[in-house]
Amino acid sequence: MTSLEALQRAFIDQRNGIFIHFNSGTTQYHQSDIIDWDYGVTGKNDPRRHPFEPATWNPDRLDTAQWAAVAKSAGARFAALTTKHHEGFCLWPTQTTTHCVSSGQVTTDVVASYLKDFRAAGIEAGLYFSMLDLQHDITATHCTPADKAMIHAQLTELLTNYGDIPFLITDGWNAPWGGPSYQDLPFAEVDGWVKSLQPNCLLMNIGSVDDLSTTDILFFENAAGQETAASFAGPGIACNLFTTSWFWKDRYATEPLKSVDWALGLAEQYNRQNVNFMLNINPDDHGQVAPNLAAQLAAYGQRYQQPAPLTALPAGWLRR
Repeated sequence: MTSLEALQRAFIDQRNGIFIHFNSGTTQYHQSDIIDWDYGVTGKNDPRRHPFEPATWNPDRLDTAQWAAVAKSAGARFAALTTKHHEGFCLWPTQTTTHCVSSGQVTTDVVASYLKDFRAAGIEAGLYFSMLDLQHDITATHCTPADKAMIHAQLTELLTNYGDIPFLITDGWNAPWGGPSYQDLPFAEVDGWVKSLQPNCLLMNIGSVDDLSTTDILFFENAAGQETAASFAGPGIACNLFTTSWFWKDRYATEPLKSVDWALGLAEQYNRQNVNFMLNINPDDHGQVAPNLAAQLAAYGQRYQQPAPLTALPAGWLRR
């Protein structure tokens, strides 16, 4: 077994995860019908319809320990936080741009707080990072050497300032919804950056669902309709959500959520195929998980059955 296969196997044995969507979209769109971000604006010269002003960032009751408690109640073994989503706002005090928490009303380093509390809860804490960055014009039509240097610098901060990062989920990279191409930003180049800083960090690229040439784990955004083939045997990860969009909407506090039975059915299906399943937590604009979503995740955790660890890689396991 190669070192990559050993890391894949250990990750797949965790099975049950949490995705935390909390970023500028939380502040911008919690009272809006706009879903998550400025869809359709992916070219350098496209007008930004909804630019985000960092001074409006004000999660005045931020409680990452509560997030960790909710994740723990759901039986989560691992989690990921949206350190930077497609809009480009950074949840840590980066030296690369003022478009970050340092310019907000609340300047807490959310990445550091999340990692501290999830690690304390015994949950393996990884990170999500969007290559598509509308604020800094890093798009499908524009990714210059300077843009690549910025991405490199931001990844370096995330992978050197916060201890061990077991996995990094990337998004908006050679994707149908926009972001740099592999020609402008080669996978091997980024993989090399990541592994040089954290040799055991799995790089999981959302949208890479065919083979392991551009990801360490195949990532299926199930909520966007991506499905595994019936013959798929791993290694994979899929994600979905109890609400109707990834980031918080005020109406979610009272709207009916998708059922626990529905979520358990997906988890069982995916786990059987050696695909980890992540459910979403979308903290509100104050920085807390709503009581109804917390209760739904706890109900899921009470009924979720953790599969036995793999004793060997199964036939059909994809290899690089």
